[in-house]
This record gives sequence, C-alpha cells and structure tokens, in this order.
Amino acid sequence: MITTDFVPGSPCWLDLGAPDVQAAAAFYGAVLGWEYEPMGEGEDMGEGEDMEGGMFRKDGKITAGLGKLTEEGARSAWMIYYCVTDADATTQAVERAGGTVRVAPRDFDEWGRMAQYSDPLGGQFAVWQPGRTTGFELVDKTGSLSWTELYTSDAAAAKEFYGGVFGWQFNDMELPGGGGTYALITPAGLPEERMHGGLMELPSENLTLTNGRPYWHPVFAVDDCDATVAKVHENGGSVQMGPEDAEGVGRLAVCLDPSNADFVVLTPSPAESGQAGQAEA
Repeated sequence: MITTDFVPGSPCWLDLGAPDVQAAAAFYGAVLGWEYEPMGEGEDMGEGEDMEGGMFRKDGKITAGLGKLTEEGARSAWMIYYCVTDADATTQAVERAGGTVRVAPRDFDEWGRMAQYSDPLGGQFAVWQPGRTTGFELVDKTGSLSWTELYTSDAAAAKEFYGGVFGWQFNDMELPGGGGTYALITPAGLPEERMHGGLMELPSENLTLTNGRPYWHPVFAVDDCDATVAKVHENGGSVQMGPEDAEGVGRLAVCLDPSNADFVVLTPSPAESGQAGQAEA
C-alpha cells in the first residue's frame, strides 16, 4: 500500500498539467471532494508569483498539485513522482537504462529537487528528492491516491528499465477470465504488503490516449465508484471503462476529465480496505 513514509522508489507526489487550471480545480473538487488552494495562499514551491497553479487538499491535507499545461503539443495528464535520495544519480541511471531526460534535475529552493523522464518506450514519470517538503500528506484514504499504474506495450522491457532505475520488485499475477498478466510493483527491499502499483501490457493500438506510447495514471480511492462516475459525467468528464468489479480488488472505473487526462477511481473491496492501515501523515 502507499504510505507517507516515502521510502526510495515509492510514490510521493503527483500533479496535473491542465490547459484550464480553474476548470480542472472545479472538476476534481466536484468529483473527489478536493479543495483547491492557489499558489501563494499556502506555502509555495519557490517558483514565483507568475506560476499559475496550486495544491489540492482533502480534509485539510495535501493530495496533489495542479499547474498550467505549457509544454507545446503535450496532452493534459497526471504526472506521478517517485521518491529518490539523489535525483542526479537517478538521472544517470535513467540514461544508462535507455530512458530520456525531459526535465533535468532542478532545485525548488529548500523544498526539494525534481526531474522528469521518459522510459525507453515513451512512458513519462518523475522523481522527487525531498528537502523541506517530502510529498503529499494524504494517501490510501477516500479522495486520495491509492495505487499507480502503467499501461505499456512491452511489460518485459518496462520491468527491466524500472527495475534498473528504482530496484523495484515485481510479482506477476494472472487476471481472471484470461485477461492477461498483471505485474505488481513493490519498492526495493519491502514486503508485498507495501505494493504501490502495477503494470500491464497492452497492444499499442489500445493505447489511444498517447498514440501507442506507454503511460502512467493514478488510482484514487472513493467510497462509491458508481456515484463518483455519475459525478464525472455530470461535470463534463467521460468514462473509458466501467464501473466494473475486479475480484479481490474492488469496483473501479477508468475515467477522463474534460481535458482527457486519465485517472481511475476505485472502491476497494472490504478485505482490501481493511489492510489500508494508517496512511496519513
């Protein structure tokens, strides 16, 4: 499960690049019950007053970030950050493994150091080297990140790359009904109950959001998947799959916000909910 102890290789942050910040804030506020705090109202990340964006909070705790999409030709998407002890060393590991540096390591004053990359097949991800800020404050609870997931056209290549960069451990499981193989991801050296995500191989033609490139997306815990899906529709979003039941996991749906940024909402099965434990900071 995802926690806020932020061991190396575990998720520690996520943010959304949106073409319309206010519209995105309104959508996720309605769908996930998040409150939006524009930059400057709380502690900013040292980028100056010209930055359009801010933080999402749930019950007063930070769940994610939101910023203006500025990259030419980029699609609106969630970026997932993984905790590292040395962003520069991770950058070297990414390059050795055949990945690409999208944003070179850079400091955010005393808050921390970040970098963004693409894996060899084009899947985008990021890292955060903590300073004063370690990451989000609420996980594995209603309205917060509970899982991370990679759709890739080559699972074996993805395991080799991410295993080399982060030291991740993988455990393959067969999906019911011949649905394929799903690889569960655990940070290096931790037991399986600390699994934080998974990866699944799909044909390139099924990766329509990115024209065949792999992509990561977040999974958010919700109390009622069907009610949340209704809110997605009511607020201008759409649903790619579901709601449907996944044995031993819960009820889930793959959604798109009004700008086509993808995310999953999941109501965990009772057994999974009982294993969540204390995940708040």
